[in-house]
Amino acid sequence: MANRFDTAVSELLDAHKHPLRKEIDQLREIILAADRSIVEGVKWNTASFRTADWFATLNGPKHVKEPMVILHAGAKAKSIVVKDRIPDPAGMIKWLGNDRGQIVFKDGKDITARQQALQAIVSAWIQLV
Repeated sequence: MANRFDTAVSELLDAHKHPLRKEIDQLREIILAADRSIVEGVKWNTASFRTADWFATLNGPKHVKEPMVILHAGAKAKSIVVKDRIPDPAGMIKWLGNDRGQIVFKDGKDITARQQALQAIVSAWIQLV
């Protein structure tokens, strides 16, 4: 999977020497594996993901406490309501608005344990946005 990693994202993470690098790389792999149309790049000074538009970001350089994914409806507000339209049986999404959700993980083991649920959420998310 690492061959799908964007070089600019890897270089940015290397430059920041992010303390959650291992967990961020886990999340990168999981998100990229959710759908072949997903690509990553640098947006908002962090690892970000898009299909036609940006829809997710990972820990930026200041977010060092726990691994997390922020899901959103794109770089520009489009009045898309995603809240309560994404299947989330494990209750992983903390809604930050109608078009933004946050998923926080404890550590790498937690990421591994919830990998399939995260991929299902990402797959549903990109269908809506």
